[in-house]
Amino acid sequence: MRTEPKRLLAHFALIVVTLVMLYPLVWMVASSFKPTDEIFSQPGLVPRHFEPSNYAEGWKGVSTAFSIFIENSLFISVAAIIGNVISCSLAAYAFARLNFIGRRIAYATMLVTLMLPTHVTLVPQYILFNKLGWVNTFYPLFVPHFFAVDAFFVLLMVQFIRSLPRELDEAARLDGCSPWKTYRYIVFPLLRPALVTTVIFTFIWTYNDFFKQLIYLNDVQLFTVPLGLRQFLDSTGDSSWGPMLAMSTLALVPPLVLFVTFQRKIVDGVATSGLKG
Repeated sequence: MRTEPKRLLAHFALIVVTLVMLYPLVWMVASSFKPTDEIFSQPGLVPRHFEPSNYAEGWKGVSTAFSIFIENSLFISVAAIIGNVISCSLAAYAFARLNFIGRRIAYATMLVTLMLPTHVTLVPQYILFNKLGWVNTFYPLFVPHFFAVDAFFVLLMVQFIRSLPRELDEAARLDGCSPWKTYRYIVFPLLRPALVTTVIFTFIWTYNDFFKQLIYLNDVQLFTVPLGLRQFLDSTGDSSWGPMLAMSTLALVPPLVLFVTFQRKIVDGVATSGLKG
């Protein structure tokens, strides 16, 4: 009974913090139904003049239909997911289960890359992709993911694989399984929680990325959702805030649905608590 007031106070504090964090999202959704001149002049959430045409105007786009941007973002995100799932799981299995020359050095080097800012490698990467003729294409945005460049996911899967009993590998070896078959039929299916975590975070990070897409994409037809939203803003004239907020609301739907659907798997993947199911 003595702890009951503390629990109520903790719940109340959590509710307050949740409302504060959700307010910008609620404001964006409410403002997407307001005329542009009312968005910043009326502080209330309820629109005085309901303007659903913001969605039709935003979907139509400035110079290109917004559906093109969503398709481009989904394509890049799905390709990056496939690359990370395959390459990071293979690299993690090699680090966690195989003995090869230079394994410790390679693993330490991979961990060091976690501390490197993106801007440090930006210039050499741009020079490389420019020489390959990949600038103004989707290749720089998803091809590197097929080479296990996201050390965070490799580390996540390494920790998960190390929690799996080695007896599984030994039993597979006695049955005549090669390291590849052990990975394919034993380790990879048990990696599901970590793989789901990789899928979710890869999708969110790639889908919301603005910096790399701004660097490598020049053609409007290749623009993604973040670049497409930027087209509604004009620093020298009037900005279409209503359509931009409407499309921002629609752009939140894919990552939100993905996160809500697999949110329980995120906890399992990060916890890396061992065998599942």
